[in-house]
Amino acid sequence: MLLEQNLITADMQKHSLTFWWPVECWVSVFNKLIRRYKYLEKGFEDEVKKLLLFLKGFSESERNKLAMLTGVLLANGTLNASILNSLYNENLVKEGVSAAFAVKLFKSWINEKDINAVAASLRKVSMDNRLMELFPANKQSVEHFTKYFTEAGLKELSEYVRNQQTIGARKELQKELQEQMSRGDPFKDIILYVKEEMKKNNIPEPVVIGIVWSSVMSTVEWNKKEELVAEQAIKHLKQYSPLLAAFTTQGQSELTLLLKIQEYCYDNIHFMKAFQKIVVLFYKAEVLSEEPILKWYKDAHVAKGKSVFLEQMKKFVEWLKNAEEESESEAEEGD
Repeated sequence: MLLEQNLITADMQKHSLTFWWPVECWVSVFNKLIRRYKYLEKGFEDEVKKLLLFLKGFSESERNKLAMLTGVLLANGTLNASILNSLYNENLVKEGVSAAFAVKLFKSWINEKDINAVAASLRKVSMDNRLMELFPANKQSVEHFTKYFTEAGLKELSEYVRNQQTIGARKELQKELQEQMSRGDPFKDIILYVKEEMKKNNIPEPVVIGIVWSSVMSTVEWNKKEELVAEQAIKHLKQYSPLLAAFTTQGQSELTLLLKIQEYCYDNIHFMKAFQKIVVLFYKAEVLSEEPILKWYKDAHVAKGKSVFLEQMKKFVEWLKNAEEESESEAEEGD
């Protein structure tokens, strides 16, 4: 460590470096040092972590310059995002120093790269879900984070955190849903729980039906024989139809479910011949209605197994169309 300090000191003296140098000059010097003495990299990160713990010892203008420098060094890879751990120091958080420092740091970082690159770096060190810890516990909410950073000019960071929270909420919903199903909880209790989570986390119904479908399909050990799995699937899904129906009250939700069924049957080859049977079951159970099925058949399906599934559905779709025409004729005669 003494050798490292001597090397840094010597280089600083050589360049007559002062704290009032522009950020670009600091970046240049540190980059040259790290490239020349590769073994300094780890020691440099450790020293930066320690430095960030003592932010209160700097003036506001000094903290701003340090934040901008740190952002640039994060962007060019000289520093690892794990240094942000220092900003979660209780005293720094409590006095608002961490959040204010983070504003300047992220502005600098995003200006050099973009939010996707920043997100990737945060994810790499498992820091992507911890940004709200920049605030005291009583202010650790998406709403507060979004307001604070959006007003500071970092809307893209606010949106990123909001998306991360939504993803986390969806994963937690699926996990809890699977546990409730495994316990055999009554459907009315499961539906109540899911609707509360939808409201609390602002999760739209088309997203929820995808989660419910995945959860339903993961609660059983499927037969590996194609001739038996269809019968097993129909029996299983008939049982869960009331639960699925609770979250297909919108046309888009029904269409989403159809696409999920199509993808599942394609990805799990033993289900290839079961697609039409599942759709018909859901139609009879009032999980799916006529219009979304016809729309899926006409132009809303995806490429996966398209020719096989469209052929399976051909007769049923013709029956639906004829039934629709008969209903229209009867309505006209009634008028």
